[in-house]
Amino acid sequence: MASIVDTLSARVGAAFEAAGLPAELGQCAESDRPDLAPYQCNGAMAAAKIAKKAPRAVAEDVAAQLQDDPDFETIEIAGPGFLNLTPKALVYAGQADALAADPRVGAGHVETPRTVMIDFGGPNVAKAMHVGHLRSSVLGDSLQRLMRFLGEKVVSDIHLGDWGYQMGLLVTELETEQPSLPYFDPEFDGDYPAKPPVTIQDLSRLYPQAATKAKEDDDRAAIARKATAELQAGRRGYRALLAHFISVSIAALKQDFDALGVHFDLWRGESDVNDLIPGLVEDFKARGVAEKSDGAWIVRVARNSDKKELAPLILVSSQGAALYGTTDLATILDRKQTVDPDHIFYVVDLGQSDHFEQVFRAAYKAGLAEEGALEHIKFGTVNGPDGKRLRTRSGGTFSLADLISEALERAKARLNEAGLGAELPAEEFDSVARKVANAAIKFADLQNFRTTNYIFDLDRFVSFEGKTGPYLLYQAVRIKSILRKAAEKSLDGGPVTISDPAEATLIRRLDGFDAALKRAYEQRAPNHICEHVYSLAQAFSSFYGACPILPEEDAAIRASRLTLAKTTLKQLEIGLSLIGLEAPEKM
Repeated sequence: MASIVDTLSARVGAAFEAAGLPAELGQCAESDRPDLAPYQCNGAMAAAKIAKKAPRAVAEDVAAQLQDDPDFETIEIAGPGFLNLTPKALVYAGQADALAADPRVGAGHVETPRTVMIDFGGPNVAKAMHVGHLRSSVLGDSLQRLMRFLGEKVVSDIHLGDWGYQMGLLVTELETEQPSLPYFDPEFDGDYPAKPPVTIQDLSRLYPQAATKAKEDDDRAAIARKATAELQAGRRGYRALLAHFISVSIAALKQDFDALGVHFDLWRGESDVNDLIPGLVEDFKARGVAEKSDGAWIVRVARNSDKKELAPLILVSSQGAALYGTTDLATILDRKQTVDPDHIFYVVDLGQSDHFEQVFRAAYKAGLAEEGALEHIKFGTVNGPDGKRLRTRSGGTFSLADLISEALERAKARLNEAGLGAELPAEEFDSVARKVANAAIKFADLQNFRTTNYIFDLDRFVSFEGKTGPYLLYQAVRIKSILRKAAEKSLDGGPVTISDPAEATLIRRLDGFDAALKRAYEQRAPNHICEHVYSLAQAFSSFYGACPILPEEDAAIRASRLTLAKTTLKQLEIGLSLIGLEAPEKM
């Protein structure tokens, strides 16, 4: 549906055209000075050269064309030629009624739906997720929610790190501790145990233990590298162990992701494409995409237009090993064969920018993807108060599970301090606290443009005041409470009428929903959704303070305000869902 901005732009554009000027100069926007007028058009400034007149004279010509337009309350010319526009109350009321009747509350769809994949650049097997995985998780999840809502077919893949040297370290460290396990007997030809020989706690201990030994002892590192080569070559016992490592790790990862409300369509990893690598490498060689250099096979990806040197992608090392870039190319091939996406988004931190540029260019060069079909959705870091990456007090990596747990405890404490949820049963209170904790964590992250680093301050994030996730949930719960009380009194909504400026302001916020979603989609940046839902919640708060709803004695005005409350709640809940937040019924 057309927004008020769209409608005004069409009218003002027609006025420019009538004055002999391009219609696109009539593009309107919400005003930078809402104290003067709610909307503005600055097209007269650009039209001056074309018309060979002063901008103000152009603005006067356009205003003259609009003077009889029934939708405008006032049309004023400010400064050198800015058009300040105030629509009539009926324009606001009609738009509010249309938004109330629309199940999507003004949100549109993409013009041409595509099949897209979102790669979450997932965590490594056998390692606990840390706070660095927070951003890829909540950003990728918000993008998949947004793209699905707008009509794209989305396939999301966690893309586990389950291959390479780290697996060799794990295999050999487990052999040191439990050498009698059948996985290490090359002569064993029976069925391996169905039950994993390790827990996630074992893996979390074994990996750093092995990594430390390998750093200090070259012979120990050589043993791990040998095991890695045998694993990749298909040694049966090692492959069976890898399957156990993956299953145990996925079970643990799902607990953290479930706690965050993040879900994936695919749980595939690097190991899933290993069998494609030999054929891919031979194809690259045969077609001249790869060339030999100092014993290694490389793909040259530098371009004459590059402002900085980009090294070749190493397809096969001089030792004969396939590297991460090779695996990423094989993954693109696998996705092309199984899903055939139009676009693949990689939600991975900024530090991997050069790596993905190499991989993308190599894929384009080899014809694995169309130019521009691969996109790196890069993001910054989560930092502590010192401005450096967030760490524990002892200097260690902050685990994601610990962060979620701490957020939950802070949320419970803040609810108790605010006297919220005291009347709820214990189980329901815990559910509310989890929603508040998730809102605190996710909104704090997503409200920033994704490439921005931000300071993690949990005390501020769990507050019910200011620009926070809990504040948004509180506003939604307040509207739900109003609507419950209205239902108890058999009161319902009705056609919208405008009797206070706060109502018009609220409608303008509601009317900006589709534009906010478009910005978020085009920039791959959910912070635009965060900004919208926050401004909407603020507008409702001001409306609620200025315009009594249930106490209003005029039945028509009360019904109108109930419609505005219902519409606000519907749009607010959709917006919250797109950033992974869920408002409880009570608080």
